[in-house]
Amino acid sequence: MLKNVPQILSPELLKTLSEMGHGDRILLTDANYPAESMGRDCKVIRCDGLRVTEVLDAVLRLIPLDAAVEKPVSVMAVPADDPVETPVWDEYKKIVSKYDERGDKTFQEIERFKFYEESKKAYAIVYCSEYQLYANIMLQKGCLKPEDYVPVYGRE
Repeated sequence: MLKNVPQILSPELLKTLSEMGHGDRILLTDANYPAESMGRDCKVIRCDGLRVTEVLDAVLRLIPLDAAVEKPVSVMAVPADDPVETPVWDEYKKIVSKYDERGDKTFQEIERFKFYEESKKAYAIVYCSEYQLYANIMLQKGCLKPEDYVPVYGRE
């Protein structure tokens, strides 16, 4: 058992977040995303029953976004001819703003098929049961700062 770890993060996802290094990307997907086919060369972790917003908030409690790039957060752009609304993006921006002072300036939209190609390079894909369309979000992990570390007893 661990303290202060969101209970929705499985041991497999915690291990994956810990293994990721600076610049590695993790993709949180909606229920329509072809996670298994896109994730043939990376880890695919299932978070059935969870919304992307829940997983996003839990993940960002543990990893920093990459400060070395201007836009460490990517979402799949809605095609111009598709009338779909994306209110979940507003939720994402609120969550990201809790953990990164750059807030919604960290976001970029990537065209659908380019997004698929980029997702094939991700360290991991986390499949969620998100029902909203175009609710896929990719995060690029940054570096921990000295203040992120908890000192070990007897060491400073």
